Amino acid sequence: MQKKLSFDKPLYVLAPLAGFTDLPFRSVVKKFGADLTVSEMLSSNALAHGSTKTLHMLEKSSNEDPYSVQISASEVDMAKKAVEVLNEQEGIDIIDLNCGCPVPKVVGHGSGSSLLLNLPLMGDIIKTIKDTSNKSMTSVKIRLGFEEKNHVDIAKLVEDSGADFLAVHGRTRAGKFKAPVDYDAIAEIKNAINIPVIANGDIDSYTKAKWVLEHTGSDGVMIGRGAVGAPWIFHQLRSGEEHIDKLLKHEIVMEHLDKMIEFYGAHGVPMFRKHAHTYSKGYKGASKLRDAINHISEIAEFRVVIDDFFKNSEMA
Repeated sequence: MQKKLSFDKPLYVLAPLAGFTDLPFRSVVKKFGADLTVSEMLSSNALAHGSTKTLHMLEKSSNEDPYSVQISASEVDMAKKAVEVLNEQEGIDIIDLNCGCPVPKVVGHGSGSSLLLNLPLMGDIIKTIKDTSNKSMTSVKIRLGFEEKNHVDIAKLVEDSGADFLAVHGRTRAGKFKAPVDYDAIAEIKNAINIPVIANGDIDSYTKAKWVLEHTGSDGVMIGRGAVGAPWIFHQLRSGEEHIDKLLKHEIVMEHLDKMIEFYGAHGVPMFRKHAHTYSKGYKGASKLRDAINHISEIAEFRVVIDDFFKNSEMA
């Protein structure tokens, strides 16, 4: 049974983030407070051609309900074929079109934020996804423009093309991830269209998330890099508690590690190192921990070291 999102209260969404928002990480943020999780961005071409690696990335955790799959596309026909593949997959509630990724490799293929340079094509792709999909919702992720802002025109096109809701990263493509986020522009989009709007960009703390919701009037916040190393931000937002207990942090870190091992087997150990480095920032003895785990590859030993550190270490 497919699930539709309710926008009765602010939604807390985990942004797709290549290399980070895999199944283990998504299942952790879902368990501790996120309303919606989104797959890592998948290429329409790879989906249409049945790439085994891409199909594996579609897998979701049993608690990911509702679940959104994000695709990139540069051609109407390829988008249609990708959606037809997704139609065969159970457990997907939303298909999201990426029109915001600034990475040269993606833009060079005519997808991601390069669609902002060709709004008629972008509209046709959105309509095709909406018309072809058997999922309950279609959504779109955008930036404010490519070189210059034309955010209201883009948002109106997204609405007119049939999308059910919109996520807005408050920078242009030219702004990459460095330029200041324009939250006023997100508010302008919210005032200009009738479908729900999710605000995204530099939301890295509980306080900032609350401010962005209030300032933009948006229907939710989408958090990506701000959740890496701090997935408890979703617990903070859901519970309304700004302070996070050390025991809860320890529980979340261990849950993440266990899910990594469950999903990737022994390979989960080296993959978790980058997460352990981020989680340990600000703790006494963090550099010692990083040195130690870089030389451990055995699952049980790795788990004991991580468990002991986060149970007993104090913040510096």
